[in-house]
Amino acid sequence: MHVKKGDTVLVIAGKDKGKKGKVLTAIPKSSRVIVEGVNMLTKHQKPSQKVQQGGIIHQEGPIDASNVMVYCNKDKAAVRIGYKFLENGEKVRICKKCGEVLD
Repeated sequence: MHVKKGDTVLVIAGKDKGKKGKVLTAIPKSSRVIVEGVNMLTKHQKPSQKVQQGGIIHQEGPIDASNVMVYCNKDKAAVRIGYKFLENGEKVRICKKCGEVLD
């Protein structure tokens, strides 16, 4: 997947198009990500030992990884990602616009 946990991404498709947020969870098996403040779902929570207070809870739901692009702070825009090997053999992600290392 082109995004990892902790990346800042911009949503490029769907009902939350244009929103920017941080990736909370990446789910590579189903190619989905959970982004902070995006795809908010309403869950009716029953009181239990874990959650003392029940009620309606709003939480983020997963969206497809193809609907987000990594946000480059240097360019202040959503960018495509490339991969590059450093001298020590380490593989890193780079910004296609400015060439900055994202990892």
